[in-house]
Amino acid sequence: MRYSTFLPVLAASLAAAAPIEERATVEDYNPPPGGDVTILNYALTLEYLERKFYMEGLANYTQADFIAAGFPDPFYDNLKEIYFDEETHVSFLAGALGAAAVHEATYSFPSTDAASFVALSSVLEGVGVSAYLGAAAEIVDKSYLTVAGSILTVESRHSSYIRAALKESPFPKPFDTPLDFNQVFSLAAEFITGFAPGDPALPFMAFPPLTIQASQYPYTAGSSPVTFTHAYKNAMSAGLITSSTPVYAVFFSGLDTYYVLTRMTAGNSGDLKIDMIPAGMAGMLPPTGQVYVVLSTADGNSTKVSDENTISGVGILEVSPPGDRNIF
Repeated sequence: MRYSTFLPVLAASLAAAAPIEERATVEDYNPPPGGDVTILNYALTLEYLERKFYMEGLANYTQADFIAAGFPDPFYDNLKEIYFDEETHVSFLAGALGAAAVHEATYSFPSTDAASFVALSSVLEGVGVSAYLGAAAEIVDKSYLTVAGSILTVESRHSSYIRAALKESPFPKPFDTPLDFNQVFSLAAEFITGFAPGDPALPFMAFPPLTIQASQYPYTAGSSPVTFTHAYKNAMSAGLITSSTPVYAVFFSGLDTYYVLTRMTAGNSGDLKIDMIPAGMAGMLPPTGQVYVVLSTADGNSTKVSDENTISGVGILEVSPPGDRNIF
């Protein structure tokens, strides 16, 4: 997973970025097999992941490590509070499911120091918010919906706190971003090394992974290019596209979806590239904060992005708005 950082331009080059659509719900949502039990086990799997992440981080890095990384003295204690919240979420969901509860998987996290741990924490908390937000519409039992909403608001507080500690906007857009089950599962699968023996498999699939080439500059809406490493070559090898298939980078930010036609880079690397992260147009805000991206054969006009036409993803970028908007 990469976690890193279009001013409106009315030039002809921006035409490839159109259209921008506003979505009230995630397009692919249908209740999964197993209904509410499956959704609760999906949530439990994510809570297990977060609990393990904080358990390991608090064991591996000391209060002094976080202070040396530039975080204030109370930060370590507040991470303990976040860990307690995740532990409580696990206990509640596992208790509600009883014998139907899945067991904890095994995980591997790429953080190597206190700073990278906090950066990854921000990503995971943002994904947690998107997961609960996206799944909420498919919960049938309204008592479960209330509980899921209660967990969602706490995860959102975690996300805002961590983002502020990283000197990022705690609330970059007026709306948070819903993701569907397969999109979230694709992100979680990057950290899961194995599931508990005997547990039924969750009925979700992970898309082929999407690698975003590292950038030495922060990502900014309206100006920053993005390169997707080997994306064309990988999709061709997997038979997901032909040489004449247009491929679009589809960005999700808040309730907005942005389509940008990609192009192949020079050489034989098989990379795909866009020249600018899209900007808001016609009253639409630019993508900002934790922004998700997939590659798809949907163009946003004749077809909308869906799980069926997604060829790789999900990637994550931290995107700043056009111009300066520093609240710190």
